[in-house]
Amino acid sequence: MIMRNVAVVSESERISFSELTRVSAALQKQAMRDLGPVWNIQATVDAFAELEDVPVGTWPIIIEEDIDVPGASGVHEDSDGQPFSLVTAGPGWSLTASHELVEMLVDPFGRRLTEGQSNKPGQGRVQFLVEPCDPSEAVEFGYVISGVQVSDFYTPKYFSTVFNSADRYSHTGAIKRPRQVLKGGYLSWHDPVTDHWFQETFFSGTKSRFRDLGKLTASAKSFRRQIYDVTNEAFAVRRPKRQQLESLAPTLTAAVAPMSSKATQWREQIAAIKAGQG
Repeated sequence: MIMRNVAVVSESERISFSELTRVSAALQKQAMRDLGPVWNIQATVDAFAELEDVPVGTWPIIIEEDIDVPGASGVHEDSDGQPFSLVTAGPGWSLTASHELVEMLVDPFGRRLTEGQSNKPGQGRVQFLVEPCDPSEAVEFGYVISGVQVSDFYTPKYFSTVFNSADRYSHTGAIKRPRQVLKGGYLSWHDPVTDHWFQETFFSGTKSRFRDLGKLTASAKSFRRQIYDVTNEAFAVRRPKRQQLESLAPTLTAAVAPMSSKATQWREQIAAIKAGQG
């Protein structure tokens, strides 16, 4: 199994190095504990103060103050064909960073396809783009690691042909059945019969909708980049609104409180040792 190394770097003055290291530690735990076993992936995630500090061969997640281009957040490829990710700084940026980390590790180049039964009536077997966070990417379906909000993601069972109550379709269990798209999410696939790409999106209303994206080619951009270009609604979903952040506050506070308490205990013990009492 190949070890993949990821760096988290901020070029925004709003993100302190303390916050950066706390988020990168949570992403490391997500990669090793949650994602790795189900997707057969090994990865390290480390925080770096500057881009110049990132070792060659490490894939960076770069936090920028404002990317300015709709759909620019996401995974790209550099001039050497290696993946890197851009994330806009701001409230809830850890959710987007987690989303991009998961997709960078599972599908580094945005071209991974897997066969399955289409959700669209009248279509048969299609090729789904493997983007594990898209169907449950909304804030309310994420979860908390050490006081940091991270993204839910589907498991390989997500593309199962039949439902099995014993199977887990996403890490949090928010996705209840194969190929389900939750409110705020979407799913993309290629129909080999028409050679068109399709999506099931659930950005508004009370039920999901299907749309025909026409033909895409992987020659100029990855399928993921082309999908992002025509699915700007997805990026609004990943940016938590004030009301969503307020609803998350008790959960995040509850997760951080034990950490603060433990830090106080350590400082008291260190002071006792220095005073010759430990």
